[in-house]
Amino acid sequence: MRARIKKNDTVVVIAGKEKGKSGKVLRVMPSAGRAIVESLNMVKRHSRATGPQSPSGIVEKEAPIHLSNLMYLCEKCNATSRLGKTELSDGKRVRLCRRCGEQVDG
Repeated sequence: MRARIKKNDTVVVIAGKEKGKSGKVLRVMPSAGRAIVESLNMVKRHSRATGPQSPSGIVEKEAPIHLSNLMYLCEKCNATSRLGKTELSDGKRVRLCRRCGEQVDG
């Protein structure tokens, strides 16, 4: 699966328990087809103490969400859209919003 969503993109969750919420992508795992979105899909994990500076306890952290459940949120048209790719005249490849045609990177 090719990941068109990249780090620092703003995305909206379109399926699952977090449906309708949006956030910034912190990390993309293309081999697993998943992404971690800031403050979404929070899970609780028990951690063991690893010294005096990090005590044991219950830590809340983000769990990965499948890329098929995320949709890019375009800043210009303020709507969710799919992403396309195009090559500019100088040979540089950029992503663009399929709804308004605006370049996403570059």
